Amino acid sequence: MTTVTNFVVAPNEADARGDGRGRVRSIKQTIQDRIAGQIYALGARMPSERQLCTEFDVSRVTLHEILLRLEAEGLIYREDRRGWFVSPPRFIYDPQARGHFSEAVAEQGRVPSTQVIDRRVVPVTNRIAGLLNLPSDSEIACVRRVRSIDGRPVLYVEHYFQPHVFPGLFERDLSGSMTEIYRDVYGFHYGRMTYQITPTAVSGPAAAALRVSDGSPALLVTRVHYARDSSIKDCDFEFWRHDAVLVQVDV
Repeated sequence: MTTVTNFVVAPNEADARGDGRGRVRSIKQTIQDRIAGQIYALGARMPSERQLCTEFDVSRVTLHEILLRLEAEGLIYREDRRGWFVSPPRFIYDPQARGHFSEAVAEQGRVPSTQVIDRRVVPVTNRIAGLLNLPSDSEIACVRRVRSIDGRPVLYVEHYFQPHVFPGLFERDLSGSMTEIYRDVYGFHYGRMTYQITPTAVSGPAAAALRVSDGSPALLVTRVHYARDSSIKDCDFEFWRHDAVLVQVDV
């Protein structure tokens, strides 16, 4: 069991005047020092908010402000109903890369995993109809997956394609690379790709898969893939935990 020393507020002038801002800075620095010294280890769950409030003798409101600041700086993250955790290094993600998720994660010394949530045919939405140039009354095949790094869910994906383009795809093992299945099973090779990156808020299935509260911030990567003859083949929506990914594009 890790032993944590008692917290003592630094005796600076701000604290001597009873300045609450100085106290917030002191507590925040103490937590940062514990993370840097691996008293709170990377990926480990931190003490509960109640424990921290008692140790630092602060209100829940003040502690929450401190934790939110640390979260904004990427030092900690929270999971719905599970508490706060020390953030591991961010996954470096190049949306232009053709390599698949598992390879990219392993190359960065991490452990990848993928869970297929479901696979089904659904009515096309207006957005998907626009991206794939489909009639609004058509149906589309959808594969939903959640992808994790070192056991932490970081990416929720919805992948859409026309069922007749890749017949029998639902019967395949979809926990790996869709690109490899297209190539090895159907002889299909991508041509160009377009993508958009936008900040968003997750809710419903995406929030549940990423273990965050409804309305939590995320990074949405929307991609449309084309065949070599420039026909549109599929699209996907990637919802990344904003605190788990660093987008880096080599041009």
